[in-house]
Amino acid sequence: MRILLDECAPRRLRRELPGHDVRTVPEMGWSGKKNGELLALMTTQGFEVLLTVDQNLRYQQNLQAAGLALIVLVGASSRLADLAPLMASVQAALVSIEPGDIVEITD
Repeated sequence: MRILLDECAPRRLRRELPGHDVRTVPEMGWSGKKNGELLALMTTQGFEVLLTVDQNLRYQQNLQAAGLALIVLVGASSRLADLAPLMASVQAALVSIEPGDIVEITD
């Protein structure tokens, strides 16, 4: 699965998703893009899922229309130490996630 790791999430989380094509927003040259523009770029580049810690994104954008899924990580903080334990649940969610789905993973 092609996954974009939002710039607000630790880049090292990509190591927790073996078997998936995971890119970061900075790696794609998309740092500072507004959410709507970011989703449009994701669509043109074949991404399927946005992995973020931004809990407001789901209320700001129409993911169904964009044909993308969203996974929101909700930990004690956005530090790697707090989010890494959630990644097993992310892996499980990726098995059945569909475009337009919004999955919240909490600790």
